[in-house]
Formats: sequence, C-alpha cells, structure tokens
Amino acid sequence: MFRRAIAFAMVACAFFAAPAFGQAKEKVVLLLNWYTYSEHAPLYLGKERGYFDQEGIDLDIQEGRGSGVTVQAVAAGTAAFGYADIATMIKAASKGAPVTAVGVALQTSPMSVMGFAEKNIRKPEDIKGKIVAVTPGDSMSQIWPLFQKKTGLKETDFRQVAGDAQTKLNAVMNGQADLLLGYVMDQAIKLQDATHKQIYAIRFADYGVNLVSSGIIVQKDFLKSKPDVVRRFLRATTRSMEEGSKNPEAAVDAMLKAQPKSGVRETALVGVKNTVALYHGPDNPKDRPLRVGAKNMAETLQLLVDYGGLDKASAGKPEDYYTNDFLP
Repeated sequence: MFRRAIAFAMVACAFFAAPAFGQAKEKVVLLLNWYTYSEHAPLYLGKERGYFDQEGIDLDIQEGRGSGVTVQAVAAGTAAFGYADIATMIKAASKGAPVTAVGVALQTSPMSVMGFAEKNIRKPEDIKGKIVAVTPGDSMSQIWPLFQKKTGLKETDFRQVAGDAQTKLNAVMNGQADLLLGYVMDQAIKLQDATHKQIYAIRFADYGVNLVSSGIIVQKDFLKSKPDVVRRFLRATTRSMEEGSKNPEAAVDAMLKAQPKSGVRETALVGVKNTVALYHGPDNPKDRPLRVGAKNMAETLQLLVDYGGLDKASAGKPEDYYTNDFLP
C-alpha cells in the first residue's frame, strides 16, 4: 500500500510539474528588431535558464534587420513572435498588416540627443550653437521637431548634419558633430565602446515627449489559433525580463555566451541597466513588465498622427493595436 502511494505521488508530481510532459515542445521563432545587443539580453537569460522550456516552448531567437522587416515577417507568418518597435508596427497595422502587440517592453522612450560628457551638454538650452547629426526619415528625426517645440529650441539655434546610422556615430567620434539622435541603450553604448569616453544623453521622455518603443508582436491569426502558446510565451518573457532587471550581470553573460560578438561586457551591462529603466511607463509605474498603460498608448498614437506620419483617417483607436489580455 505504501509503495502504491509513493508511486501515485511520483506520477502526480510529474503531471502537475510538467504540463507539457509527453508532448513535443512548441517550436517558435522570436525575430528581433536588430542584431543582438544589450536590450535583448534578458531574453537570452530566460532561454538559458529554461523559462521557455518550462512553458513547453522550444525558442529560437533570431537576429533581425530592422523593425520594419520584423513586422513584415510576423505578418507573413514566417516568425511566430517579433520583438519590434511598436510605432513601426502601428504604422504597418494601420495600412492592413495583420499584426498586434501583446506586450510592450519599453514603455518609456529611449530616444535621446547625446554626446560626449566632456562637452558638458546637459540640457536642451546647451544644444544652442552646436551641431546635431540626424538620420532623415527615421523615427527619432520625425519626433525631433516635437522635442524642439517642447523645449523652446528653434531650428536656427543649432546646425544639423544628415547621415545614416554609422555616419552619425562617425561624425560625433571625428568631431564633425557635437551630438547625435540615438537610443540610450544602443548608440550611447556604441559610442562608448568605440571611444572609451563617457556619454551623456538628454532623453526626450524627460521633456514630455514619450512614445512606447520595443515590444512583442504577433500575427492576429496566430493569436486566435494558438492563444495558449502566446500566454505561455509571455509568461516566460515576463519572467525573463524580471530576472534580467534583478540580475543584469547574468543577463549580459547569457547574451555574450549565445552571441559573443554582441557587445563588450562592461558597456553591455550599462546598456541592460539603461534598458530595464524603460520597462515602466508614466501611467503604470508598478505594473509587471510588458503590461502597457492605456494613457501611454493613446499618447503614442496621437504623437504618431501629429508628428510621425500616421494618417489620421486610418489611425483608429489605441486599442486597435495592442492587448494586455494574454499577459500573466
């Protein structure tokens, strides 16, 4: 009798501890917005620690080539999940792309104007008389005029030079520009890695210009047909982000182990810390990661209509583009 009780207990434990026991794991691709860098480190930590395996998910993290490409891949069904810029997704969805956001990772904007700390440019008025490098047409250059309006800067207060992403970096490194438009956890880290100098960033969000940024997107048909996979994926992702927030060193180590060329440990650690500081928005500071506030999304949509080239006639409502319903 005792042996039978032990045997039953062992079977019961196995059943409840492993809901996917006896079943093949769901193979899913998560396509990133870009080549791997510090922003993505918590995802690699979750994969290394088995958080996705424990949810019955066989996760393949693949590097991307820009949020636009990632949105297209998810819309076409070639990737189950995308880690992409939500504003880019909204623009595509407003034109008919069958995608939606099921979680927003960066709820405070990483957009900044930045340069070497030794130049002592700490606030908007310090930009006067300086040279700013921008990439025409990218998301930051579209929001840059709003930052100027909010801070009282005029176009005549500074000089602007244009170039692609690498040209911007080179311009600041070579002294041809004092500042560039960039993300606090991306371009700031690249500048520091290349020059070993400290960078100071003036964040747009600190002056009332805040759009949500990176998040998890899915195809609408996938969401309808496999809601449980989405829930399990988001449970593991939320857990990964929470653990990465508490232990950024482990997140960086997991990323560098999986992608050795993705950064330099010391500055990647700064990048992770800068990233997790953006996980919460102004209207939901105590929520778990990925749960976005309605006010934050509404303001993002309005900014895209006013400054981001989103057609007002087809913009719709904020809730057309996201849901929190599948989050833990």
